[in-house]
Amino acid sequence: MKLTLQKLVDNKLFEWSVVAVIIISALLIGAKTYRLSPLTEQILLFADWAVTLFFLAEILARFIACEDKKRFFKSGWNIFDTVIVAVSLIPIQDSEMALLGRLVRVFRVLRMVSIIPELRILINSLLKAMPQLSYVMLLMFIIFYIYGAVGSFFFAPINAILWGDIATSMLTLFRVMTFEDWTDVMYETMTLYPLSWAYYISFIFFTAFAFLNMVIGIVVNVLDQEKTAYEKMLAAKDYKLTQLDRIENELKDLKELMNKNAKHP
Repeated sequence: MKLTLQKLVDNKLFEWSVVAVIIISALLIGAKTYRLSPLTEQILLFADWAVTLFFLAEILARFIACEDKKRFFKSGWNIFDTVIVAVSLIPIQDSEMALLGRLVRVFRVLRMVSIIPELRILINSLLKAMPQLSYVMLLMFIIFYIYGAVGSFFFAPINAILWGDIATSMLTLFRVMTFEDWTDVMYETMTLYPLSWAYYISFIFFTAFAFLNMVIGIVVNVLDQEKTAYEKMLAAKDYKLTQLDRIENELKDLKELMNKNAKHP
């Protein structure tokens, strides 16, 4: 039974069936934001429970198919799926926690990430890249702080709303970095400081170009590592399943041989 469930869980058709149910779940959540007739609300309630029961059956199948039950809960995605399904089973539709119930059902859409391996690789890569990205973010904060202080010192008399203190100056610099009407800010300061364009161009070069490329490089590098590790895991898993199939066929042949020998001693 465990081998059968393992083949079912690893089947692409089963995977896309789960994805389809997640999409249906998302549509049900969206439908509940509209004004509906009592009959329609009742139909949606039954459909929601059907989706929840499907998710329960799916998580149980994955748990039973897993050889090491302790390792099953070492995966953050498995814990997330289990918590979402468990909370969805609590009947809180007409209680004071109805809002919590709706929020949990909204988060069921995130199960798309735990089901599709490619999305898991992206999220895991981003999480594993965070330690390296933190140093880039720290360096970016230093650049923001220096440019914010300089901008506050020079441009506060021109526009106190944008450059009145270092906090608002850094917020203005974030606007410049995202290219949100940054030329209006630049031309305003150029009326008093004609060479202030160099201040903005150098800041944009450091933040929007240099640091952004560093972030992309780190994430792409970690993504390649995660993809390689995932491919190795799949290869090992396929080899294991092949070996299990071979053993199962050998046991089947041995059983047939024993039955023949028992019939014709």
